Amino acid sequence: MKIALIALASGTLAGLVGALCGVGGGIVMVPLFVGALKLDQKTAVATSLAIIVITALSGTLSNLHSKAGLIDWRIVAFAAVGAATASWFGAEWMRSLSNQTLTKTFGIILLVSGLRMILAKG
Repeated sequence: MKIALIALASGTLAGLVGALCGVGGGIVMVPLFVGALKLDQKTAVATSLAIIVITALSGTLSNLHSKAGLIDWRIVAFAAVGAATASWFGAEWMRSLSNQTLTKTFGIILLVSGLRMILAKG
């Protein structure tokens, strides 16, 4: 029951943050899955990716963004090709890394991204 509650809370938070900020829910879910659910880093990443599929579909299919003209479908088409290709190879690469290396890489990416956003002008 505890696992279900933590998973529900992390999914709720990830969905909210993802919808508000346009970030993948992994920013929220992976640290929670590792810290609160004691999943190893690889399992947390793979589980988060599976959940993000549902989150992205739900947010896109709600039509709120589409009806407001907020989605640039031309960019979606091109970026999706690159993202799908890179994620295929990225998943293979992730499996070859140790959990410790993957955890450090994830942390560095979060820090660099966060600092760039904090220091950005505009």
